[in-house]
Amino acid sequence: MFSIIVVPSPYGGSAEQIRLEPGETLGFGRSERRTDGGRQLTIPHCGVSRTAGEITATGAYWTLTNHSARQTYVVENPEGAGEHIKVAPGRIGAPVPFEFARVVLPAADELLSFDVWAPRHDYADPLTGSDGGEATALAFPLDRTKRYFLVLAALCEPRLRGAPHAPLPTTDQLVERLRPVWPAAGRAAVQWNIDYLAVKLRLKQPPESADCGPRLNGKKESVVSLALRFDLVREDELGVLEQVPA
Repeated sequence: MFSIIVVPSPYGGSAEQIRLEPGETLGFGRSERRTDGGRQLTIPHCGVSRTAGEITATGAYWTLTNHSARQTYVVENPEGAGEHIKVAPGRIGAPVPFEFARVVLPAADELLSFDVWAPRHDYADPLTGSDGGEATALAFPLDRTKRYFLVLAALCEPRLRGAPHAPLPTTDQLVERLRPVWPAAGRAAVQWNIDYLAVKLRLKQPPESADCGPRLNGKKESVVSLALRFDLVREDELGVLEQVPA
């Protein structure tokens, strides 16, 4: 079975997908061929090094080597709302954990990219290792049937839909987005739920606390950042925003 599939961008070079089995490598850069005779993804741009880098397939992930002397490469997770890793100049064999990734190369006055699919990620059975004892307490227990989760989903939606740096919706925009599933939604109710989320996610102390701590600036940004970092809302859960209220 193929370990990874490389999908070139349409800006030039080969347009065909390149499939690598575990242990195989693929060089990429401006050159049309590798000096060692191995496989090569040609990127015909003057801002890309002749031998810019190399990817290597393994059984369940792949690695990226950066042969550039000055340029840092970025590997983005287009499905991860801004999640990315940086591969510094000269780094050899940086492991990439994303099932779908976009390799971004700075090239003169533009950014070039190509995509990599890694369909062979392995996951343990969630019941493996269970001894039947007391369940482990959840770090962030969220009830997905509650209105606060609707608010959290609406807050995270722009970045989960593929725009990792999208501005967060305003309170008025949240009210408008939530009206189909929460007809009584209003500014005060939405803001109350945002405050509640900040407390529930332990970003601030509850109002009745003896020490409420300093005011939380950028409350929405803090809530969304934590939710996306720990997958508290996933793209496949945004359907709650489309459900017709009972």
